[in-house]
Amino acid sequence: MKTVLIDYGSGNLRSAEKATQCMARETGLEMEILVTSRAEDVRGADRIILPGVGAYGDCMRGLSALSGMREALEEVILRRGRPFLGICVGMQLLAEEGHEHGHHTGLGWIKGTVEPLRVPPESGLKIPHMGWNELTFAPGAADHPVLAGLEDGDHAYFVHSYFFQAAQPEAVLATVDYGDPVTAIIGRDNIIGTQFHPEKSQNVGLRLIRNFLNWTP
Repeated sequence: MKTVLIDYGSGNLRSAEKATQCMARETGLEMEILVTSRAEDVRGADRIILPGVGAYGDCMRGLSALSGMREALEEVILRRGRPFLGICVGMQLLAEEGHEHGHHTGLGWIKGTVEPLRVPPESGLKIPHMGWNELTFAPGAADHPVLAGLEDGDHAYFVHSYFFQAAQPEAVLATVDYGDPVTAIIGRDNIIGTQFHPEKSQNVGLRLIRNFLNWTP
């Protein structure tokens, strides 16, 4: 088996790679963990991870600049149904549009837009949203195989100034309270994404990665 992490010039790639390698070893999976920018490697992958740190438009341009990558992702994820995990901006790119420093077209795999965080002035909350916060799961979401063993109140590590405003509430699997409920996990079918960084979220994040590596949608 092969899990591919896509390198499109976004940061935080190596920590995601190390966490994935660690969980593959711990689970006893005979799995190659490959960091790549080649569409051919994506076509041969059993599952895909798209990390992401930075501005929405920059990340989308970086991904689109990789020769054949958009087509390979659509073939493997949308038509073959291979498991996909998006992390932080990698999750936000699933939206139809991102509104960070202008309007930018996204992958459009999950209906919605990426909007700036807004917090009530009296809340004392700051933007970016940075640090540990509690997850609140949608009804039934904890039954999702990738979320097995996670519970309401589990803490995850966030760093972001924009959030995924889903057009379909059923796509939101978990939220975090930051002035208002903010999308923390989104998913449908063989696709799941986290606004938080599982590779930085200690046991909670590592469990999610381990579940993903064993997930057969």
